[in-house]
Amino acid sequence: MPNMEKKQVVINEVKEKLDKASSIVLVNARGLTVEQDTILRRKLREAGVDYKVYKNSIINYAVDDTDFVEIKPHLVGPTALAVSYDDATAAARIISKELKAMPKLEFKAGIIGKELYDANGVAAIANIPSRDELLAKLLGSLKSPVSTFARLISQIAESKANGSDTPAPAAEAAPEPVAEEPVTETAVAEEPVAEAVAEEPVAEEPAAE
Repeated sequence: MPNMEKKQVVINEVKEKLDKASSIVLVNARGLTVEQDTILRRKLREAGVDYKVYKNSIINYAVDDTDFVEIKPHLVGPTALAVSYDDATAAARIISKELKAMPKLEFKAGIIGKELYDANGVAAIANIPSRDELLAKLLGSLKSPVSTFARLISQIAESKANGSDTPAPAAEAAPEPVAEEPVTETAVAEEPVAEAVAEEPVAEEPAAE
């Protein structure tokens, strides 16, 4: 097979990936050890990301007439192409996690959601949680109100079982009646009524003769 035909086969291979891609990320993986390269490829593969080193000329032809044509200015130097499908941020996120352990691994650029990002932009995109993580957070936020509603329904059911429509409020404690002392019959001593004081007799004057 002539060289040009071989080149076209590889171009078509890349085009097929781009037709199904939700994002692409270009990285410089030069300087990685065989072990590091193997680890990176495995993690990307497990996340459903296609990762392969291509010549810049191949990628340059492959992106023509696609949503990824703006990546062309960044096709300089060694280039590895990471293609994400279902999760647009998968490649950026996984590669970002390996940068600390693999300091020679570098972002070059990427197109995510039809937007072109430089190396710093791709690194920022990498911090966006995955779709599964976002769904888990959403379900977690919904779980609390549902639990509260379930507890309310349970309380209503219990109150109906006890014969009332709503839980009865706690009755206020009635004040204890003050015990009255028993009234004992006692003879009420009446004070003796003072006897009328006898008037002294008025001495009669002698009658004049």
